[in-house]
Amino acid sequence: MTFKFNKTYTLLFISILIIEMLIAAFLTSGFIRHTFGDYLVVILIFCFFKSFINVSSFYIAIYVLLFAYSIEFLQLVNLLQMLSLENNHLAKLILGSTFHISGLVAYTLGIMTVLIMEYKIHKLWIA
Repeated sequence: MTFKFNKTYTLLFISILIIEMLIAAFLTSGFIRHTFGDYLVVILIFCFFKSFINVSSFYIAIYVLLFAYSIEFLQLVNLLQMLSLENNHLAKLILGSTFHISGLVAYTLGIMTVLIMEYKIHKLWIA
């Protein structure tokens, strides 16, 4: 693992972060807020790490997916309540408050999208 700044992934990270903030600010429910937001968040985290870590995209994608799954499953045990953060809006926004299978599906599809795009981009550079 080496540390190396990557301008492309940084710009992608900032762009997706802005989209996520707009979704959080203006949408309170529905498919875009819950499912599409979950889809985008794994791509956001992936781009964040690829911005400064030069490691195989596959490994980062797997770690991001496992992290997202962990957060989702922690919602089953009422993590916010255990940490006395059930009334903290930011904690609810970041950690979520309820477990949904659709979140796991969205995370999986987001990481699959990342891996497919990474494969296509690198295949173009090799060819």
